[in-house]
Amino acid sequence: MMSEARASRRSGALVLRGEAGIGKSALLEWVAAEAARTPGHEVTVLRATGFESESRLASAGLHQLLWPVRQRINDLPAAQAMALRRSLGMSGSFSPYGQDYSEGPPRPAESTSAPAESTSAPAESSSAPAESTVSPSDSAQDRFLGGLAVLTLLSCMADEGPVLCLIDDAQWLDTTSAETLLFAARRLAAEGVVMLFATREDGFTGVGLPELQLSRLSREEAERLLNGRHLDGLTPTARDRVLNQAHGNPLALIEFGSAPHAGTNLPSPLPVAERVTAAFRARIAALPEKTRLMLLIAAAEGRGYLPATIAAGALLGAGLADLEEAERARLVQITGSSVAFRHPLISSATYQGASAARRLEVHRALGESATDPDCRARHRAAAAMAPDEDVAAELERAADRALGRTGYSTAAELYQQAAELTPDIDARARRLGLAANAYLRAGRLAAADELAAAAGKYAEAPEEHARLARIRAAVEFERGEQSGAARLLIDNVRHAAAEDVPGMLRTGATYAWSCGDVATIKRSAELLRAGGHDDKAVRGLAHVVDGDYARGLPLLAELIATARSAPFETAEERLHVITCGLILGDDAATLDLALTEARRLRREGLIGSLPDALQALAQVQTTAGRHRDAEATAAEAITIARDTGMAVRKSRINVVLARIAAIEGDENRLRILTANAAAVPGCGLADVAVSLLDLGLGRYETALRRLDEIAGDPRRHTSANLLAAADQVEAAVRTGQPARAREPLGRVRSWADAGGLAWARAVAFRCEALVSDSGEAYETALRLHEEDGGRPFERARTELLYGEWLRRARRRADARVPLRSALEIFERLKAAPWSERARSELRATGEPGAPSTSYGHADLLDRLTPQELQVVRLAADGISSREIAAQLFLSPRTVEYHLYKAYPKLGVASRKELHKLHL
Repeated sequence: MMSEARASRRSGALVLRGEAGIGKSALLEWVAAEAARTPGHEVTVLRATGFESESRLASAGLHQLLWPVRQRINDLPAAQAMALRRSLGMSGSFSPYGQDYSEGPPRPAESTSAPAESTSAPAESSSAPAESTVSPSDSAQDRFLGGLAVLTLLSCMADEGPVLCLIDDAQWLDTTSAETLLFAARRLAAEGVVMLFATREDGFTGVGLPELQLSRLSREEAERLLNGRHLDGLTPTARDRVLNQAHGNPLALIEFGSAPHAGTNLPSPLPVAERVTAAFRARIAALPEKTRLMLLIAAAEGRGYLPATIAAGALLGAGLADLEEAERARLVQITGSSVAFRHPLISSATYQGASAARRLEVHRALGESATDPDCRARHRAAAAMAPDEDVAAELERAADRALGRTGYSTAAELYQQAAELTPDIDARARRLGLAANAYLRAGRLAAADELAAAAGKYAEAPEEHARLARIRAAVEFERGEQSGAARLLIDNVRHAAAEDVPGMLRTGATYAWSCGDVATIKRSAELLRAGGHDDKAVRGLAHVVDGDYARGLPLLAELIATARSAPFETAEERLHVITCGLILGDDAATLDLALTEARRLRREGLIGSLPDALQALAQVQTTAGRHRDAEATAAEAITIARDTGMAVRKSRINVVLARIAAIEGDENRLRILTANAAAVPGCGLADVAVSLLDLGLGRYETALRRLDEIAGDPRRHTSANLLAAADQVEAAVRTGQPARAREPLGRVRSWADAGGLAWARAVAFRCEALVSDSGEAYETALRLHEEDGGRPFERARTELLYGEWLRRARRRADARVPLRSALEIFERLKAAPWSERARSELRATGEPGAPSTSYGHADLLDRLTPQELQVVRLAADGISSREIAAQLFLSPRTVEYHLYKAYPKLGVASRKELHKLHL
């Protein structure tokens, strides 16, 4: 893999998965050795090892990996550098081990020869997060901007030569490190970087990365391994017993074959790893008492920091010299300031083999001698036998520090542990609330909900109940229970602090709107008005759901105009305005607002909020007829949503793409895109898309039945369902039931008159023409389409219907003009069913052939992948590769790679020629 990366500048990531002792570490060592021997550029090797004891130390894995190149963080774009420093908790020469090191931190459990698994085969701080409860999308920001920073850093290093990142025991990485490294690994493409993750069966998902499952050795391979160890004293009988008991596990083969009395029967029902652990435990038990004590201290300390082990040992009457026997027994290796167990199972055997009293004594000594506050808190908590406010407060401070480094899961675990050790009931409730909110920010919804419910049992202060309600509401909404989420907020707003009331009511109304909960929207508006808060958006929504478009839509339009002249301060408010723009159907304003917000979020690295902005952008790009752009935008939104733990958004984004599939007549794709829509909030567009497909394919009865159901849905008062009402009119007329068109026609007229948008008025006149069979109404509709210039699909539908009307009126020559225009638009949109209808109508007017049309640049862009299209558009605007990389969360090298692939597809040779294409 490394030689391929060097030759072609390609990158790759792979997860090596297997049981303990299967040879994962040995494979990593072999890869590192091969990289060192490969001719050409020198390979930079960065390494990290996960440790169970460090899984609650935020960014501990990142520290190990990046410490040797920490000076290069200064070369990153400012926002990325700041996010990575914050994630690492860096200030000057900060070290996660509590000391400053001129040559880097200790590298615990790292051994250049890895004897335990070797085989012969090459095989900013926030101390009170609950005060500002946020949804997962609001909080993924610094975590994943840090991932982009890691990607950029590795890419820049690869400009000087290939980079190899080796991460061992990934199942014990802290959550922050794991998420950050995975974010970077999924975006590797053309940098010359390879990332290898070695992990046991469980605990590290590696979603989105290829995996290699390591299997046990065959009998023949196991024999070769034993032969290579030159175990001359092993009798044939003992040799067979070792082979049988090891079951092809390399570590078991080595340990069973090397141990005194090799081949002695061990309890066979035990898994291989447990038998190896038992063998290690027997070897440890044979050591002197003080040696066992120092081994226990090292195992409990967990990070391999030798000074901490020595300091705790001094308090218990042991010292460095007592580790000599363990070194001679090849159980540990001491190098510089680190003490490394030859294999994690040795550490486990040491710790688990000690008595509970001895373990507590060791943790007390480690806590008393610790110089790092996080380690002190961890060991004091491990030694606590009963609730202790002093220890709980120290854990809370450690959680605050983890939160400041965006270690949300780590912080949550520490807050929860602090709550368990808190004697006071109110303080326990508060800390459980802090833990719940941190879990929410980490995207771990089930844990957030469970702890919020637990905190509610203890909480007495009304404000605490309001904060917990906000957490539980965010969880409910992410799960798809938007009505329950809205009611949670509205019912608990009376407990909230005055400054939190408007936000809770606004969010509650938004949740309620997405599921058509009319009563909750109205109640939100009433409570806002009673509290003296003039919220035009909520008032507007309350009027709209009541069918009072004349009072509701102007309020939304006024809010949008205000936002365009003076943008709101928070991302939540700006996204709320964009949603109002989508509801109103003001495409020009919404496109401007969504593009501006997406650029701002990219510029500031606020990745967590980006999927919502991109979803809105894709929706308005679809209505503007920019289908390929919409698909590229949606693809990016889905990728980011997946990487930031917001999988529920995938279904909502897919529903935006469902309208494109419906227009193009792609029934299979439409079925896939809407498969999970019923269980996801904000997916009312799915039924609208399916009914549009039925209409396009001439299945008018089926379409009408579905559209009648949509008309009875509480969510019918949206611009998307305005189009459904227009489709309902057409379906009713096509089936010869004009009486069933009266109600939807009245709705379309009322909406269009109240909103005053040209495209909506054009659609209303088209519906009027269908019902009244009026050519004058068609002509008025087309004039309005011409005035608006947007919504090309709606314009083409009007032209098709008018052409049909003219042909029926025997005005064949006149009919050809709108029919040709309709066919041109339909073909450009790849709207196959509609193109065929227009072509058929043209033939009926006596115009033969009606060949398909080529659309030059539009056809060229269809050759590009979604990511290539995004890169090409930005490059055509004169934006540098480095800036494009920052905007699209890629590496600069990957941007260049996409351009290199796109040029021949577009028939150009350089960036300069992109300008000539007028993309």
